[in-house]
Amino acid sequence: MDREANLMERNEEIPASAYSQHETASAGFAPPVRVVAFGKVDEDAERARLVQGLLRRHATIEPKYFYDARGCALYERICTLPEYYLPTVERGIFARYREAILRELPHAPQWIDLGCGDGRKSPDWVRALKARRYVGVDIARGALSATVARAIRDYDETEALGIACDFSRSLDLRAVIAEMADRPAVFFYPGSSIGNFPEPEAVALLRSVGDHLTPGGRLFLGVDLVKDRGALEAAYADAQGVTAAFNRNVLAVVNRVADADFVPDRWEHQAVFDARAARIEMRLVARENQRVRIGDQRRGFARGDSILTEYSHKYTIEGFGALLASAGFHRVRAWTDDRRWYAVFVAGV
Repeated sequence: MDREANLMERNEEIPASAYSQHETASAGFAPPVRVVAFGKVDEDAERARLVQGLLRRHATIEPKYFYDARGCALYERICTLPEYYLPTVERGIFARYREAILRELPHAPQWIDLGCGDGRKSPDWVRALKARRYVGVDIARGALSATVARAIRDYDETEALGIACDFSRSLDLRAVIAEMADRPAVFFYPGSSIGNFPEPEAVALLRSVGDHLTPGGRLFLGVDLVKDRGALEAAYADAQGVTAAFNRNVLAVVNRVADADFVPDRWEHQAVFDARAARIEMRLVARENQRVRIGDQRRGFARGDSILTEYSHKYTIEGFGALLASAGFHRVRAWTDDRRWYAVFVAGV
């Protein structure tokens, strides 16, 4: 479960070379907040891609469809659950190794918060590093102004900028970074969101980040590690059923986006750790035989058929270090908790 947002927001197309002329959106803080859109979402193409995934023999839904308003609220609840250890362990590493991590990061950087969500993980780092600029990047434009303003509240020397784009498809912030060419960028990607990408896509995203880094720039991210099957599966199938509700809610989003008629209660949440692939596989499993309208087509699902909704890849420290190396990163530091359940990496090129 990462914090990508849904595609229900409309993004207007603004050429990267001209984005700075876009109208400023202010949330009442100084300096003002700009929110701009990079790249137009082709809604017809995205809908067709979604429908195609649902009509495959092994049906799939991309994880970004989790995050409508209800999905975001459910994800916030998940992050408070005792089984979902990731936020707590990550915060613990941040606190325990804060000074060591700060020594690996540049002073007064441009802070690029990828998949920023509510932006609440950034303010301490923005303040400690005296960041010259905070850039919140997320696919959902609607909440960006408030998120970015919150992240720099009380930091009058930090400029604020929100970028609405689907960086999982394409990441190009060179024009943004060039505005402050004398300040290196730190790309912040916490929460082990990198785990939602298959390895080739993860390497491509990491390489794209590396291509943005000038001397002194860094990638700063969290990575969930391989551990006991029981702990992993409990984290994605909590006793209160919040994650199950979160998973089933994606069908309500699909109904709206693809003009489908899934009945979420006819589907069972499943989360299984595949030890060979080192990943959690989250699915919805049909509780009964059913036929579903998906746009202008119909598909039958037999009892026990499943829809894959998410992969969450887990790594070893050595394995993720090798992944970073394959993406062109050479200066790598890592910190972990005492149980080696989670790791935080800082890497440069």
